Amino acid sequence: MGDAHRIGVVGLGVISRAYLDTLVGHPAVRITAVADLDASRSAAVAAEVPGVKALTVEELLSSPDVDTVLNLTVPAAHAEIALGAIGHGKNVYGEKPLAAAFPDARAVLAAAAKAGVGVGCAPDTVLGTGIQTARAAVGAGSIGRPLFASAVMVTPGHERWHPHPDFYYAAGGGPLLDMGPYYLASLVHLLGPVRAVIGAASRLRAERVIGSGPRAGERIPVEVDSHVSGVLEHVDGTLTTITTSFDGVAATAAPIEVHGDAGTLAVPDPNHFDGEVRLFELGGAQWRPLPPSAGYADGARGVGLLDFIAADGQRAARANGDLALHVLETMSALLRSSAEGRRIELTTSAQPPVPVPLTAAEEWRGAAAGRAA
Repeated sequence: MGDAHRIGVVGLGVISRAYLDTLVGHPAVRITAVADLDASRSAAVAAEVPGVKALTVEELLSSPDVDTVLNLTVPAAHAEIALGAIGHGKNVYGEKPLAAAFPDARAVLAAAAKAGVGVGCAPDTVLGTGIQTARAAVGAGSIGRPLFASAVMVTPGHERWHPHPDFYYAAGGGPLLDMGPYYLASLVHLLGPVRAVIGAASRLRAERVIGSGPRAGERIPVEVDSHVSGVLEHVDGTLTTITTSFDGVAATAAPIEVHGDAGTLAVPDPNHFDGEVRLFELGGAQWRPLPPSAGYADGARGVGLLDFIAADGQRAARANGDLALHVLETMSALLRSSAEGRRIELTTSAQPPVPVPLTAAEEWRGAAAGRAA
């Protein structure tokens, strides 16, 4: 355990439990410190996990016992915490999006490059068997030449289940910035980077009602667009139509479909690590499920951080800062296109990370987790 990579966690909200379940006790890492604006949360985690110290945010960022800061704060604080970690010479791996605003995200990567530290960012669901099996099928030519794709995310809104959903409807929130990273990161894995976008958005309700927890029934303001649609022009000429919405009740559309001149691929929900990949070939009679052929089996939140730590000179981290920056610029450009009514060309690009070979859960969760796949 003395050689384990030391992790300090900032932000102990709802998503932190999923990360802790993956990381606590893993042989490649050791949680050494936690911090939250609510000191009682830090104290509770420290009491639960042996060897963990409850610190203030500044104490954690400067702690000599932390190698990488796991940034699980709300989007509006992502850049501030990342820059604070980098300023103390630490790597940072954060929840998506990389920052609430594109210029802030660019500043994070610039600071990291100057300091010589690494930046990683969720989502890591795209490293599971769902998206990776679909990517392997596209790469193997199962649909022929990819021509276009669709991506659809429709939900009534997170206020139904989240006890404190305010940030979903404030700057840095909304369906695109919240859920879009899953879909856009997947699309880069499947079809490559985006060169330009055209977007349209709406905000037809001024308030939302919290549906659960101690604030149930409270009304909160909607300060961002709650429905965003657009067209992505990929570098290779492929087009993707995308819809992300907090305004619908349900949808029958597949989360992602990739259409080629020889077949169509139905891709599972990129918010999950697994799911069935289905192929309909030209001239065929029905959809055919594809067995998992790539990805981290039984993936869980935090596998991207383990992948980030295992990366070395032979392989870059898969959930990396360049991809997160490109995804954020794509989303920001869609919103800007909607506001300005014009096509926006992107200034960033990101190559699809190295594919994940089919990796058993026992391997990435066990003693072999510290080795690059």
